[in-house]
Amino acid sequence: MFLAIAVILVILWLAGFLAFHITTAAIHLILLVAIILVILHFVRGRRAP
Repeated sequence: MFLAIAVILVILWLAGFLAFHITTAAIHLILLVAIILVILHFVRGRRAP
């Protein structure tokens, strides 16, 4: 789940960076959240259902 959210955030970051010219702080904040979610995904690992 964290990986899916991180992928969506990276896509939004790229869209904002390349197309919509969102403020620099917001772009980097989205990227930071995506990186944190990817790290959490790998640290927690898969859990048995």
